[in-house]
Amino acid sequence: MSMRSMVYVTTMGLLRRFQRIKGQWQLFLVYGLRLSIFIRPGWRHRRNNSLISYFMKYILITLLLLSFLVESKAGKQPNLPNILWIVSEDNSPLIGAYGDAFATTPNIDNLAKRSVLYENAFATAPVCAPARSTLITGVYPTAMGTQHMRSTNPIPSHIRFFPHYLREAGYYTTNNSKKDYNTVDQPEAWDESSNTATYKNRKPGQPFFAVFNITISHESSLHQPAAQLRHDPEQVPIPPYHPNTPEMRHDWAQYYDKIEDMDARVGEILQELEDAGLADSTIVFYYSDHGGVLGRSKRFMYESGLHVPLLIHFPEMHQDFAQEKAGSTTDRIVSFVDFAPTILSLADIEVPEHMQGRAFLGRKETAPREYAFSFRGRMDERIDMVRSVRDKQYRYIRNYMPHKTYGQYLEYLWKAPSMASWERLYKEGKLDEVQARFWEEKPAEELYDIHADPHNVYNLALAPEYEEVMDRMRQANLRWIYEIRDVGFLPEGMFDGLANDITLYEYGRSGEYDLESIVEIAELASLARLENLPRLIERLDDPNPVIRYWAVTGCIVLGNEARPAEKKLKNVLNDPLAAVRIAAAEALYGMGEKKAVLDVLITALKDPSKMARVQALNVLEIMGEDARPATSAIAALASGHLEDQDYDIRAANRLVQELGND
Repeated sequence: MSMRSMVYVTTMGLLRRFQRIKGQWQLFLVYGLRLSIFIRPGWRHRRNNSLISYFMKYILITLLLLSFLVESKAGKQPNLPNILWIVSEDNSPLIGAYGDAFATTPNIDNLAKRSVLYENAFATAPVCAPARSTLITGVYPTAMGTQHMRSTNPIPSHIRFFPHYLREAGYYTTNNSKKDYNTVDQPEAWDESSNTATYKNRKPGQPFFAVFNITISHESSLHQPAAQLRHDPEQVPIPPYHPNTPEMRHDWAQYYDKIEDMDARVGEILQELEDAGLADSTIVFYYSDHGGVLGRSKRFMYESGLHVPLLIHFPEMHQDFAQEKAGSTTDRIVSFVDFAPTILSLADIEVPEHMQGRAFLGRKETAPREYAFSFRGRMDERIDMVRSVRDKQYRYIRNYMPHKTYGQYLEYLWKAPSMASWERLYKEGKLDEVQARFWEEKPAEELYDIHADPHNVYNLALAPEYEEVMDRMRQANLRWIYEIRDVGFLPEGMFDGLANDITLYEYGRSGEYDLESIVEIAELASLARLENLPRLIERLDDPNPVIRYWAVTGCIVLGNEARPAEKKLKNVLNDPLAAVRIAAAEALYGMGEKKAVLDVLITALKDPSKMARVQALNVLEIMGEDARPATSAIAALASGHLEDQDYDIRAANRLVQELGND
């Protein structure tokens, strides 16, 4: 390399350290050049050593000027950006800007032309309440015990909803209007939170953070078939995992209509911002709260449930925050857990240490993440536990309850006409292998190449050529579980008895929660390998009730092959904890036992823990006609007052319908 090139590379390398001062550092290069010439006139006639001396002086003067700029910026009140979130519900990137030619989304497409489009944005959960719990805290729900649908578990007082910090920094914060944060509310985080909340009520000149939630594309929009459709059901694209039934085509076409309606509302919100004269000073986020919405999307751990659209528009005033040019795309991986620290970073607020996300914009920006992590817990009245890891090419899924089928009946999901048509064809044996898989037990592990298989239908987990990828993703999952102290390994029916006077977040960090030993047995339990049975049997009388629970779960997964554990399992029917007793009953039912199983389950229907009752009802659902002797007890429970979160009553009503009320 020539001396001139070395000087140039050195100069540019130093200047890149001031990359946040975009649009101004080039000017200082010119000033530095002019001052250097003024100080050393006639430099062109010098030898090389004089040339080098000149450039070194040039570098020094330029950096001094830049340093002065940085200090002057730090010494005055920062120009805080307004920040607007437009959040749609239950939609994957079925948007023109993301390449969906069937979608009608002119407003979002136009916004994309003026924004940065994120190709790899992911929800932490494929359902609203746990996903929103992440968004509002910057902490994984599996670390707080808020991962199950519509839980009310409290979180520690130091985990504050992030708009608190914005209010303290002088922002006017508004939410219009859905919350659904899956924990005890913190209403003081908002200046306004209602269906009339607006940034227009702030003081003159006050920066704002405003959230507008659009419910138009929510799952409930498909519960009543529309008589007239704008999108043609005969032309609508159907993914390979769905059967091509009239009901499925109609639901898909109606959903595209709702996406179009949602897009119109996005346009209205953006126009209101423009009319208020605030478009030039407001950073705009558009994203959805998770994927959706037909069966196997919302609630499920595939791209269709976790991949979300994300556009971020930076007005000229705040272009210094933009990493890419307007109208460009980025493949940077971002997760919902990153949103809270990113908003604080944009507002130049210190990110609290408890937040587990990474700021991907602003003055506190961190290095890009390699993986996005997601989870699935109980979905309404059905129990499950899944974790997932996503990099830029692969999605790894770890099913800790593989005996739970994908297609567990959920009362709310089955309100869509397409679900009943799909289930009917399965029972009639008219589905192909890909379409039928939804109704069958899950493998312990799944791996999908997103580039080659965007619908996630070709599981590569057992392919020898992907062994290295599997090991890498598997280890990433375990590191994440240990790092955040995942409390999802506790059966939900145990929560009341185990956490007592402390939050689950605190319990997970206490000496009582032996996460390493619990994960070890949960990993063995879910692999369905007969060679692991002796270790499972050994743990059936472990002093730790969580370890006993997972040892029993391993016997459930093995089914009749776990018969050598039968004697011990019968002893476990008397376990002090209901969750363990119910699990033992399920394991024994898999070996042909009925009377003792029913005695335990009928007793559990009167347990003071709602989630113990839900667990028992899940087992009775599996038993089908064999559950008939429990009909009276089930009907007594079903006669209770049904509210939105009474999942035990929902499950009981389903069984009464199936068995009849004797």
